[in-house]
Amino acid sequence: MPLPDDFLPTTDIPEPLRAPLTQRRERLAQSLEQADNLADMTGRESPLEDWLELSEARRVELARVLAVSDFAAETLVRYPEWLLHLDASGELDAVPEPEALRAWLDERLEEADDEAAMHAAIRRFRRSRMLGIVWRDLTRPAGIDMWATSVAVSQLAETCLEGALVWLEHHLEPRWGRPAPRHDGSEQRLVVLGMGKLGAGELNLSSDIDLIFAFPEKGATEGGRKSLEHQEYFTKLGQRLITALDAVTADGFAFRVDMRLRPLGDGGPLVGNFSSLASYYQDQGREWERYAMLKARPVAGDLDAGDELLAALRPFVYRKYLDFGAIESLRELKGMINREVRRKGMEGNIKLGPGGIREVEFVVQAFQLIRGGRDTELQVTSLKTALQRLPELGLLPPEVVDELLPDYVFLRDLEHVLQALEDRQTQSLPDDDLDRERVALAMGLADWPALMARLEEVRERVRRHFDAVIADPEEEMDEAATRDDAGVALEQWRALWRGELDDGEAGSLLDGAGFADAAVAARRLASLRQSRQVQTMQRIGYERLDALMPLLLDAVAGSEAPDTALERVLPLIEAVLRRTAYLALLRENPDALGHLMALCSASPWIAEQIARYPILLDELLTPDTLYTPADKARLADELRQTLARLPEEDEEAQLEALRVFKHAQVLHVAASDIVGTRHLMKVSDYLTYIAEVILEAVLAMAWKHLTRKHGYPELADGGRAGAEPAFLIVGYGKLGGIELGYGSDLDLVFVHDAATQGSTDGERSLDNAVFFTRLGQRIIHLLTAVTPAGSLYEVDMRLRPSGNSGLLVSSLSAFADYQRREAWTWEHQALVRARVVAGHPDLAEGFAAIRREILGHRRDTAELRAEVVKMRDKMRQHLGGKSGEGEFDLKHDPGGMVDLEFLCQYAVLAMGHETPELLEWSDNMRILETLEATGRLPAEECQRLREAYLALRSAAHRASLTREPARGHDEAFQDHRRVVIAAWER
Repeated sequence: MPLPDDFLPTTDIPEPLRAPLTQRRERLAQSLEQADNLADMTGRESPLEDWLELSEARRVELARVLAVSDFAAETLVRYPEWLLHLDASGELDAVPEPEALRAWLDERLEEADDEAAMHAAIRRFRRSRMLGIVWRDLTRPAGIDMWATSVAVSQLAETCLEGALVWLEHHLEPRWGRPAPRHDGSEQRLVVLGMGKLGAGELNLSSDIDLIFAFPEKGATEGGRKSLEHQEYFTKLGQRLITALDAVTADGFAFRVDMRLRPLGDGGPLVGNFSSLASYYQDQGREWERYAMLKARPVAGDLDAGDELLAALRPFVYRKYLDFGAIESLRELKGMINREVRRKGMEGNIKLGPGGIREVEFVVQAFQLIRGGRDTELQVTSLKTALQRLPELGLLPPEVVDELLPDYVFLRDLEHVLQALEDRQTQSLPDDDLDRERVALAMGLADWPALMARLEEVRERVRRHFDAVIADPEEEMDEAATRDDAGVALEQWRALWRGELDDGEAGSLLDGAGFADAAVAARRLASLRQSRQVQTMQRIGYERLDALMPLLLDAVAGSEAPDTALERVLPLIEAVLRRTAYLALLRENPDALGHLMALCSASPWIAEQIARYPILLDELLTPDTLYTPADKARLADELRQTLARLPEEDEEAQLEALRVFKHAQVLHVAASDIVGTRHLMKVSDYLTYIAEVILEAVLAMAWKHLTRKHGYPELADGGRAGAEPAFLIVGYGKLGGIELGYGSDLDLVFVHDAATQGSTDGERSLDNAVFFTRLGQRIIHLLTAVTPAGSLYEVDMRLRPSGNSGLLVSSLSAFADYQRREAWTWEHQALVRARVVAGHPDLAEGFAAIRREILGHRRDTAELRAEVVKMRDKMRQHLGGKSGEGEFDLKHDPGGMVDLEFLCQYAVLAMGHETPELLEWSDNMRILETLEATGRLPAEECQRLREAYLALRSAAHRASLTREPARGHDEAFQDHRRVVIAAWER
């Protein structure tokens, strides 16, 4: 025998596998002996001598591979020289580069004269590469793991697809020609989309490849003996491509091809043009097709066109809103799989069974489907990449991913081993004792019981995490159990919602649940149930509503004021009846439902905001941020990341994102305000921060838009502006005073620092004055334009120099001249509360210097006092004195907020020349603190004035949230008003 008995070391091979290994060594020996004899007859080189010179380490690996894999053993018996080729090329230790794979296959295909020869070349190429892949997977040289194996199989499939496709295109060209170019003149080829694990680049060792074929545009082929319509040409080409890989010949097959994921499955056309595919998915696409398209990736043919197609289909796959309806679909799909598993007794299937591979995939894909439209980082085909990004987005705790990822790797490693046995697609555990020993050896475990123990641990963890994401919320509630405080079961709420209770039963149920007026509550529910909107809902929408309402009524009953909660939450339900993903969101997240009840019960303003902008429901999913508004740095970072996900040229999408961002952040502030986690001063601070970061973003958007079209303006010093806007947005009033409230508008003034006679340097040059006027107009447009998410802010520009009759944008020098020579006293009062909120830092320093100069002028105090009192009286005549008996207007009546604001403004204008510290601040609280610190007012009086101002502002905030007039009761504010009036009179 040419191979000695000790050729294969068996030290690491379990005893039960040594006899089969000896048999395989003997078959190899016979094959090598035949090859040696053939070499003597033909003069070719014999592989025998090189086999005998294999290193000890290589023979140890060979023993392991032969002991485990029938496929590897059969391949080496048929082609013993392949081992030497793989060894020489380094393939036994490392994955070959894709370029090398393509070159090797191209070399073989060049020799193929007909399709039979092409089939043979591809099959032998695939088998030799698979031998190397199986070898590496079972021996695990440095750098090789499950992911590397999956990538290698995926690259092999892509190489075979592209190689066969190119060969077929050239082979068929004389007969049918080539497709007509696209409308832009570019070449038109078949687009091959890889689906499933091929699309993810994570194929199994012996996996089907799921494909969809497409072509860009209709037309007819050109240059051949016969012209075919593109539909027919690409269909014939696709059929031959499938045969090239899938047909079983004397050399076996290359890859089994599955085309059932295409539109309409086996009953649909094999190939579709881009337009028809887009129409299909838009009009008829089903939930499982969204799930399938998550992993779609161009793998052969025209890759750029494939990317173009997928970009067009992205809105079908990834919804702009949080789509919790996807969980229902995945739950239904998993239910179908479970039933199939039970019916066929497939509990041992590590892919479909409990705690298997599919459950890990469902966990990841649930988040991709739900949040991928908003968190574009999840728009990836790789499960590994998506799973690793979930903690970064706060969607799964890091410790969960730290368990799921290695458990998934274990399951996939086991899957690879099962398939390496015979190069057969299987995920079922073997029954044969010998095969079980092989699997345990390949997995590095002592024996089969050790493997099963490890597998059970893995499956238990996977199932736990799967249930946490996918489980039905109603299943988590014991429907037989009753609420401790109301004694109401979920089934009773379902019966009430469906109208199955008579009036007496309904009244008793609602009375017992704490409703003050059961009859009104019952009428409200009946009105919703019988409304035309509900009656005309599509089936899936109604099912979602029907599933949500018992949970919602249970949450309403658990609130402090059930009548109020129901009255305020039902308009929200009505608002989303046609956007049923939000119904699914609330059903799938009982905690979010609880937060909704708490917020709506406390504030009709919040209830109205959420009903008007249902996308705010998304914010209820993360209570950590819901009740914790972001500081300015975090706000700016979040907004920057949000806008960075959108194309810069898509202004509509950016505007929509800005509005959603603003509404969401204001909701966070209001929520924290309601639960009392934020001091009043902080509430205004946070509302002001939101406005500031939005103004910075809007200024940047407007500047980019104008400079792209017209170039950069010339500056006053003769230089050119750059990417940073040579422009200021100055905030006045509540924005300038860092005292924004809910729904406050923005008092703005625009200032630039460009040459008065200069122009921009673009091809479509504009005079500076025109350029900056357009810039200001654009900023106002971006702030006030209405989108589906509403508008950003109402804007008031009347405080600019000369008011409504003045220029929209002033130069810094013109602004200074106006303030020095023409401004009225009331305009200097307004300047007290002015500060830069966005724009160029150097220009901001110039504005601050002018402000200090103007406010620091020495003034005649008697004349100043008279002007301030005159303006205050004028305002009071127009705005005050409209309160009822025992009430007063928090802002405008004597002793209100405006009195305090005027006091601070008078103090700055009267004392600023002697007390420059007063010129630093634009907000009333710090002006009062400075008056105390500099001794200009007694400390006790300043303290009482600050307390009065905080009390008045707090009441005004509460009035906004409760949708009540900004009025207070005389008794509650008597002391505060007395302090303010006394200071005013003095």
